Amino acid sequence: MTEHTEEKEESLFEAPPMAEQERMIEAVLFATSEPITIKELEARMPHGCDAAEAMVHLRKRYEGRGVQLARVGDGYAMRTAADLGFLMQKETVEVRKLSRAAIETLAIIAYHQPVTRAEIEEIRGVSVSRGTVDQLLEMEWIRFGRRKMTPGRPVTFVVTQEFLDHFGLENARDLPGLKELRSAGLLENRPPFGAGPVLGDGEVEEETSEGQSELFED
Repeated sequence: MTEHTEEKEESLFEAPPMAEQERMIEAVLFATSEPITIKELEARMPHGCDAAEAMVHLRKRYEGRGVQLARVGDGYAMRTAADLGFLMQKETVEVRKLSRAAIETLAIIAYHQPVTRAEIEEIRGVSVSRGTVDQLLEMEWIRFGRRKMTPGRPVTFVVTQEFLDHFGLENARDLPGLKELRSAGLLENRPPFGAGPVLGDGEVEEETSEGQSELFED
C-alpha cells in the first residue's frame, strides 16, 4: 500500500524537460555572484528536476565560449574564460602629490647622490621624517645606495631608473637646471640648497671617482 502511494505521488509531479532545466540553472548562475551547489539549485528548481545531470549538459554547451561554467569548490559559477582574462584588466592613473618635504628631499638626492639622511637634513636645515623617505621608496623613485665608509657606516640614497624614466632622463646628469626646477614649482625662489658649489645653472661640482671610491663600501 505504501509503495503504491509513493508511485502515485511521484506521478503527480512531472519534471520539466532537460533543456528547460538547463535554462533554469543558467538563469540562476547568471543572477548569483557566489558559487552555488547542486543541492542549492535543486532546492530552487521544481520537484523532480535533476540539477546534476542538467549541469553536465550545460557545462558542455559552454565549452569553448568566452564565458564558461566553472567548478568552484563544491559549487558552480559562471566565469570568464581563463585565456581571455587580459580583457578584464583595467589600467588607472593614480595622481599622487608630493609634499614640499618630499620634493626637496627628492631633489637633494637627485643632485647630490649618493647622500645619507644626515646629509639631507644638513642641506635642508630640518630633519627628514621617516614617512617622507618611505613615500619616495614606495614610489620606487629612490633606493638604498652603498654604505658610506664613515663612523656608523650610514646607508645612502640614490635615484632609480624609474625616476629617470618618469621624467624622461637618460641619466642623473640630464637633470634640469635650477631655473627649470623653479619654473616647474619644484623649488621656491630662494638660495639653492647649499650643498656643493654650483658651477653653472644646475651643474654641481662632482667629486673625483677616486675620492668617492674611498668613501663608500663596495
